[in-house]
Amino acid sequence: MRRYGKNPDEDDIRVRPNRKGNRPRTHIRPKHEDAAEGMVLTVDRGRLTVLVDDRVVMAMKARELGRKAAVVGDRVAVVGDLSGKKDTLARIVRIAERTSVLRRTADDDDPYERVVVANAGQLAIVTALADPEPRPRLIDRCVVAAYDGGLEPILVLTKSDLAPADKILETYASLDIPYVVTSREEFTDGAELARVHELLDGKVTAFVGHSGVGKTTLVNALVPEERRRTTGHVNAVTGRGRHTTTSALALPLEGSEGWVIDTPGVRSFGLNHVDPSRVILAFPDLEPGTAECPRGCSHDEKDCALDAWVADGHADPARLYSLRRLLATRERREGD
Repeated sequence: MRRYGKNPDEDDIRVRPNRKGNRPRTHIRPKHEDAAEGMVLTVDRGRLTVLVDDRVVMAMKARELGRKAAVVGDRVAVVGDLSGKKDTLARIVRIAERTSVLRRTADDDDPYERVVVANAGQLAIVTALADPEPRPRLIDRCVVAAYDGGLEPILVLTKSDLAPADKILETYASLDIPYVVTSREEFTDGAELARVHELLDGKVTAFVGHSGVGKTTLVNALVPEERRRTTGHVNAVTGRGRHTTTSALALPLEGSEGWVIDTPGVRSFGLNHVDPSRVILAFPDLEPGTAECPRGCSHDEKDCALDAWVADGHADPARLYSLRRLLATRERREGD
């Protein structure tokens, strides 16, 4: 049975109407050439706070980005209402290529990788010298994540009035990591704050540390209340409220072009996403000793050359123990 006339090009061909009354879908996406550039300051339940020029704009991710998510520190292209007024919403249509990525998993058995911060140049690892006690293994993990993601690590040791910093500094002296030691009493006079500020000046620095080490107190001292109010004070959903370190938040560093990114306190720092062969790169004091290792050495076996390297005094035995503990954790995961 012929459904149409003799000539399919004639006007009598019936076209099924669009019941929704809108235009049919197309795979051609707009280029958004007039999109404004911005930086993601914080993310909260699908809503993103973006700094566009000198305005804080609320935005959501455009559908065409698919599952690609923007994180704090991302450079993005934004369209829509960019006035920053209450109850307005813009759209993020592009995410620029990242220069660095700080990633972690909940633990070494967790396959789900979480991108915490993008485009940071430094990772400030905040550790208290007492109350709570320092956790060198957590420091090691943060250093590994920093090197793997393209960030330079910094040690910020707090509460030196409660315990000396000599032991921790000696442990990491061979890594040549920049550091600053602060105390609760002297921090208020501005001298120690100036030393921290000098390390951060002109750079984007993510702060990480477990709860109670003084990380957020340090960030609050670096960023005056009025500047925190213009960026972190706005809740990404309601337009009200204040930041409580439940998600990462980027804040402008006082008197500098730099940025400070405060992240939630962590109990653990999983390295599931890091290739085991790259872990040694976070131990430059040990890496030269691997030159004599047998091919495919796991650095935790009888013929490993690192034992002789450490025995000859080239590195601290505690560093080799830390390396092998990280590798052993990963090996147990892979063998499960």
